[in-house]
Amino acid sequence: MSESEYRVTGMVCGHCAAFVTEEIERIPGVTGVTVDVEGGRVTVASDGDLDVATVRAAVEEAGYDLASD
Repeated sequence: MSESEYRVTGMVCGHCAAFVTEEIERIPGVTGVTVDVEGGRVTVASDGDLDVATVRAAVEEAGYDLASD
């Protein structure tokens, strides 16, 4: 099992978190998503390593941006 944390910009409420969660959960292998709206962080648990481009595409599909650290 793997866990990765990403910084997401543009989230301001629970609805934002729901949209991001829904899109990331569609990625094959994802087993859990935790969103911290105030901190702008998303933690993703998965069966293995995830491709950051796949996570970025899911976040963008939800209407937000994956920040590059």
